[in-house]
Amino acid sequence: MAPSRTMNSPRPTGIALIAPPWSLYSRPSIQIGALKAFVRSRFPSLPAAAHHLHLMVAEAVGFRRYHAVSERTWLAESVFAALLYPERAEAIGRFFRRQAKGSRILGPGDFEEILQRADLAVEGWLASTDWTRVRLAGITSALCQFSSGLHIARRIKDRSPRTTVVLGGPAFSTASAPAALALFPEIDAVVIGEGELPLAHLVHHHVREGLKLEELPPLPALLSRFVQPPLAADPVFHQLENLDHLPHPDYDEYMQLLAGFEPAKRFFPTLPVELSRGCWWQEEVGGCAFCNLNQQWRGYRSKSGPRAAAEFDHLTRRHKTLGVALMDNVLPREGVGATFRAVADLGKDLNLFAEIRATASFAELKALHAAGLRRVQIGIEALSTRLLRKLRKGASAIQNLEAMKHCERLGIVNLANLITGFPASDEQDVRETLRNLEFALPFHPLSGVEFWVGLGSPVWRRPAAFGLRSVSNHPHWGKLFPAAVVRAFPFAVQSGRGQTGRQRRLWQPVRAALRAWSARYTQLHRGPFQEPILGYRDGGEFLIIRERRPGGESATHRLEGVSRKIYLFCETHQPLPRIADRFPEIPADRIEVFLRQLTAQKVVFEENGRFLSLAVPEHPNPAGGSVFPSEVSSP
Repeated sequence: MAPSRTMNSPRPTGIALIAPPWSLYSRPSIQIGALKAFVRSRFPSLPAAAHHLHLMVAEAVGFRRYHAVSERTWLAESVFAALLYPERAEAIGRFFRRQAKGSRILGPGDFEEILQRADLAVEGWLASTDWTRVRLAGITSALCQFSSGLHIARRIKDRSPRTTVVLGGPAFSTASAPAALALFPEIDAVVIGEGELPLAHLVHHHVREGLKLEELPPLPALLSRFVQPPLAADPVFHQLENLDHLPHPDYDEYMQLLAGFEPAKRFFPTLPVELSRGCWWQEEVGGCAFCNLNQQWRGYRSKSGPRAAAEFDHLTRRHKTLGVALMDNVLPREGVGATFRAVADLGKDLNLFAEIRATASFAELKALHAAGLRRVQIGIEALSTRLLRKLRKGASAIQNLEAMKHCERLGIVNLANLITGFPASDEQDVRETLRNLEFALPFHPLSGVEFWVGLGSPVWRRPAAFGLRSVSNHPHWGKLFPAAVVRAFPFAVQSGRGQTGRQRRLWQPVRAALRAWSARYTQLHRGPFQEPILGYRDGGEFLIIRERRPGGESATHRLEGVSRKIYLFCETHQPLPRIADRFPEIPADRIEVFLRQLTAQKVVFEENGRFLSLAVPEHPNPAGGSVFPSEVSSP
């Protein structure tokens, strides 16, 4: 028996993959780039188009304003919420202006103009496509893309009710997908987890064979308003086993769109590259307590070194640009150095960005830097070891400071965050943070980020264990969506009850200290000479340490003989017994007194009997610095 058809008239056979605002406009969407490449590899004759709508909207509203909106969840979600619910637009506008207060980019009258320009951009884009020829429209939705994705889904359905609209991405999990189908009639199906295989399943059966959604063979990762397989608390995903089998992502439409802008609006974009999926730290201990980034993966998988280097080479050659952003939540645990040595061997002057754990070794950082790493977001999150344990980071304050120091040493800009207001934190955590922050002042400042509860995170799953009475949707969602939606749909950004006011007061001194740190660092790096704030020059038999201070003053220290060697031995943090074994001619108690004197002067950091020298070479050698522990000769 031939499969039933969705319509008696000729079936549309095309698919459209759509990246809504407000993802970063300076990057093509890796989600739709990867999905398009995959379905075209499986179905070479398939009419498939990738629509980087976020870039179109950015050009329409202005890049500076777009970026200012995209940095703030509530600003981003406000714009398209007002288009979704025009009867709420005036109240949403007031909310937007309160959230934008203090912005150096956004003014009081910008909301209405941004709203109008975004609406015109979306409508112009809709009009440029014959949606009656599109059988399936896939929309990716992550943080800052929820209301925009819904608006786009609704507008596509308005133009072409026959087009099947499928949403997926981190905004949709086992907790939220059934509610999305029940609440939003513009959504026909939701993909939970990785998109490649579920999309291929839809293309094969729904687009090619013409089966209705209710006739599709069941797939645990695919829910529709007709078929919703039981969702276990521990979901079963439908995902690839070997990432090396993925084709290179397809960014052609993004580049063509960018090339069509007037010359003053063109720029060299950053190309997203994915080396792995998932988080091996989550496999080991259940992940960081605040994190909900890996709900869409099962296990951890990574590409091989040669495959990774081939992707760098292919994308930069094809698109003639050298900026690359690694999209991994965490880099592979093994083989990072070998992978990036292969990337460095390409001989390209890359400008890389990556997110890495604070436990990455100096050798790994050097390999990344040699390959082109210039900006990094290290998972610092806290400068208190006590708090880091509560956050389940698997790192200590001394490891965090060491990672920050190595970035300063290599000239890598560290764009890391410090979480304030974590519900399980207390006065002792704050005191420890303030004390340790004084030792971090020579390094690039951390950005203070107010804690929020992520849907599906350990804090969300077990709020009482972290000092919260309960968790629910963040109250700001009530400013954007109708009450019935807020009651029924679990949004990605949640809020906890029981600690908010106390934590805000508790962390106020830290927020003030972070602002002062940022101002101090900026002042000391103003001018043509960008020498380190705390640096040293090595004279072979002696070492001169110089600390630059505001107002042009400097404090200097000179270490001679064994003192110099001990300081250099502690370039990576060392326990006192190991230091004493390395320098047996000096009694251990004298070494400890010496190091504690340097700690009092804040040129060494000490934690639980481990010592880390903080100064970095003022003039590092091309290999990335001066003597390391294995290179120090015996005294």
